[in-house]
Amino acid sequence: MAESPEDHPLVLFDGTCNLCNGAVQFVLRRDARARFRFASLQSAAAKSALAVAGVTAALPDSIVVAHRGRVRVKSGAALAIARGLRFPWPLLTVFWLVPFPLRDLVYDWIARNRYRWFGKRDECWVPTKELRARFLDAGEARPVQNP
Repeated sequence: MAESPEDHPLVLFDGTCNLCNGAVQFVLRRDARARFRFASLQSAAAKSALAVAGVTAALPDSIVVAHRGRVRVKSGAALAIARGLRFPWPLLTVFWLVPFPLRDLVYDWIARNRYRWFGKRDECWVPTKELRARFLDAGEARPVQNP
């Protein structure tokens, strides 16, 4: 049976955020089954995937997970990712027991300060040749860095 894009959760991330890029690289190293696919939120691939999921409202510009028509944002997205990684990361799903407004309060505080704490890139991170197949936006033109 051939794989379809719906078989893989799609992680959408802020392509210019150093924390978000670091999180994607963290996931890549711990996703032993190559389950996740990726695209920057700034890409046409992300816009298309969100449109297919029926998302028309603005989403947070950090981590979003789209899978089988369901879209998770903020702490829900982070926990959905943790659940799909190798041990011990799925243990973090115990935080599903914490009410999402409280989880998202912490998430929002980190997201609000991420550029100040971790910096920002002038252009999106480009995956290696080996990882390109896991990035839906790998074929899209990248912003050119200003001299």
